[in-house]
Amino acid sequence: MLRFGVNYTPSRGWFHHWLDFDLDDVRRDLDDIAGLGLDHIRVFPLWPLFQPNRSLIRPRAVEQLLALADAAAERGLDLNVDGLQGHLSSFDFLPSWTATWHRRNLFTDPEVVEGQAAYLRTLAEALAGRRNFLGMTLGNEINQFSDRPHPDPDRAGEAEIDAWLRRMLAACEEGAPGRAHLHAEYDACWYQDGHPFTPRQAATLGAMTAVHSWVFNGTAQRHGPTGTATEQHAAYLTELSKAWATDPARPVWLQEVGAPAPHVPADGAAAFTEATVAATLDCEHVWGVTWWCSHDVDRALADFPELEYDLGLFTTDRKRKPAAEALARAAERAPEAAPPPRTTALVLDVGEPGPADSAPERSVCAPGGSFFEAWAALAADGVRPAVVLASRAADAAHLAARGITETVHPREVPQPAARTTQETHPHA
Repeated sequence: MLRFGVNYTPSRGWFHHWLDFDLDDVRRDLDDIAGLGLDHIRVFPLWPLFQPNRSLIRPRAVEQLLALADAAAERGLDLNVDGLQGHLSSFDFLPSWTATWHRRNLFTDPEVVEGQAAYLRTLAEALAGRRNFLGMTLGNEINQFSDRPHPDPDRAGEAEIDAWLRRMLAACEEGAPGRAHLHAEYDACWYQDGHPFTPRQAATLGAMTAVHSWVFNGTAQRHGPTGTATEQHAAYLTELSKAWATDPARPVWLQEVGAPAPHVPADGAAAFTEATVAATLDCEHVWGVTWWCSHDVDRALADFPELEYDLGLFTTDRKRKPAAEALARAAERAPEAAPPPRTTALVLDVGEPGPADSAPERSVCAPGGSFFEAWAALAADGVRPAVVLASRAADAAHLAARGITETVHPREVPQPAARTTQETHPHA
């Protein structure tokens, strides 16, 4: 069954609501969400508020999270909980025991790693008794702390990140065995050469693969708000992720996607929503779609990037937007039958095979890259392209397991000129 949900952003106080937690406000927000016919939410505790000291995980904060979970259950909503927040809408939230005089690497310092593991295990264990608890996500796009363009990155190598991911996932499993625990990165893991979080990690570690699709990454600037590459960006990431998966049936969760203005104009948000969801559901093994986000950010709050204020399906006074209606229709009309396999695969060469499968030339997958533009051109011509690594393109068993009967190389695909060449925006 396809799942449809939303990333829960409180209508009052944004994520600072944990400082003045009001369950009645939460209930009203969840009523909005349930009224759309959605079935789950993704929830964001703020790490410094829940674990202000390495050896203190605040019981009252955990109780508030459980109260939110119970309120969701009363409305038929399941929930996934992100642990290490981490990074949200351009702001970093790190506990003081990792910063300034206590500055320690988030991914490699043994005490920090064990503190994080204890925190994730504690949240998972507290939630394990709730039937509506889906599982933990380690953190929201925590890979942004590891590399440029972050102004003060916590540098780590691929092997160190691999060990960190496995330790954090194990801690979640210790706390809540058998739930769907996973990790999620922003698109540097797919697009940025040398980034220590890799496509292989995203596509093989954890219960499923999460993709976050944001078209302000150069896609909408290059192809326009209604271009095929823009409307199918989420589907592209879904198919791209499958190239590294060792399980052909591994679920893929479109965990974040939104319609950011001005790259997608406000009067085009509903059409973008419909097109994005339709294209994603045309991919096999999609677990679900979780829109960013439930409610707008109150403009009384300062210093957010402009595009962050109006990403909600609801205004701050809980009025539905056209995109909300579009998502509700998509959830109501979601097909019960799985889409057919994608029989044509575009061959991806990212410098593999390598000793660590690190995709050293993955920038060809980014907007403007030769592989990205070839995939978009095929999609614009009505092809439903899958993606296969060059190292697997001659593996008959692998192709057969995925239903692939034809392979095409990017050099064989005519590519039209890009619509625009505007400057790309960094990830917010």
